[in-house]
Amino acid sequence: MSRARVAAVAVLACLHAGLPAAGTVAPAWLGTRVLPSTADGFGEVRPTPAALRDRRFTLQDALPELPGTGFAARVEPAPARVLARSTWRPGCPVAARDLAWVRLTFWGFDERRHTGELLVNRSVAGPLVTVFHRLYDERFPIEQMRITTQAEQDAPPTGDGNDTGAFACRPVRGATVFSQHAYGLAVDVNPFQNPYLKGDLVLPELASSYRDRGRHRPGMILAGGPVVRAFASIGWIWGGTWRSLQDLQHFSANGR
Repeated sequence: MSRARVAAVAVLACLHAGLPAAGTVAPAWLGTRVLPSTADGFGEVRPTPAALRDRRFTLQDALPELPGTGFAARVEPAPARVLARSTWRPGCPVAARDLAWVRLTFWGFDERRHTGELLVNRSVAGPLVTVFHRLYDERFPIEQMRITTQAEQDAPPTGDGNDTGAFACRPVRGATVFSQHAYGLAVDVNPFQNPYLKGDLVLPELASSYRDRGRHRPGMILAGGPVVRAFASIGWIWGGTWRSLQDLQHFSANGR
């Protein structure tokens, strides 16, 4: 029996027993177990816990639900209160006035409508709304969509984060130059299901199970799939096509 068939049988057994299927409920320890740090400043890469090998839960929304029953979006200049809880600060390579606050709906792993937020360069806000509208229509599942805070960016690694997001004022991993995220010109989608891979390095550090791209699970980004097609429609490039490494979660306007 194939692994996919075994997984399907297990899900049906849980449903008949009135129990949640494995991977559909966030473990109580999520985000609390700090990993030992390595010399390169990341956390220690470890095997994926059983509860996260087929990760398919959606966390509680942090924003009020947008009105309506289908896709909806609101775009406005980033308010001071939103910037204050982001990683933006003087010295970031994009001016505060050039950032837009985008609230939009997305489809969850629980097959329900959710509301999330992105902080993006205002020059790409409209095209990104188009991308996420397409993903909503495709019912591509997302776990959570939120703006990274400075406290989260500075926190020690737990290796189990999975926030879909855009702006983050930080350098490229392992470098000193600013990332495209610092300009609001890049988006990461479901990082846990679509990790950053370079040699033995896996980020998030507990996502090693998702190195196996042949074992398709919900939330994964695949070549020719709906996520790649949606971003390609606005001219954005997928980090899964890079040669020296693969950043499977990452899409950017200039391919970096």
